[in-house]
Amino acid sequence: MLDTHARKHVQPIIEKTANGLLKLGLSANGVTWIAFFIGLSSGLFIFLDSPVIAVFVLWISGFLDAVDGTMARLTKPSPWGTVLDVTFDRIVEISVIIGLAVAFPQAQLSLLLLSVSIIISMTIFLTVGALSEKQGMKSFYYQAGLAERTEGFILFSLMILFTKYLIVITLLFFIIELYTALQRILEAKKILNQMGGGSREKI
Repeated sequence: MLDTHARKHVQPIIEKTANGLLKLGLSANGVTWIAFFIGLSSGLFIFLDSPVIAVFVLWISGFLDAVDGTMARLTKPSPWGTVLDVTFDRIVEISVIIGLAVAFPQAQLSLLLLSVSIIISMTIFLTVGALSEKQGMKSFYYQAGLAERTEGFILFSLMILFTKYLIVITLLFFIIELYTALQRILEAKKILNQMGGGSREKI
């Protein structure tokens, strides 16, 4: 939701950073790798009981994740970069979840449920994007929803910083993800019906 409606307010900062990194000779894919390794360290810092640092590196990673997309658009978008971007986003999220699961075993069940809900939501998101492109849309279709990347980072930050309420926050995140999955599957039905995608095709 915030990615869709609030991005325009931070886009000037993102573009300025993207232009600065391009002038330094960095590529979009290079920044994707940097963002990945920074974000991956978040789980380690959770395990090391350094929650503030964990949140800090998570948000730096998220910011660079937005910057690399702008860099790609300012130069030449790469399908390989898209693969890296989507894959690394999920690995960073997994890092946070594993870090919390190891540090707080009592929350493992709720963290497992959250992982399941993220898998469901992302499966719908990626499938709709792929099918929409096959039907002739110009670029990968981005489905909006209640829980987008920024909402996820906010909730992950709350989970990291307020571990006393970790299970409650995680279950709230789980419900929000399921609601987002429902939003996306209902929208997918509408979009694909409008595009004449009534027949089923196995992938």
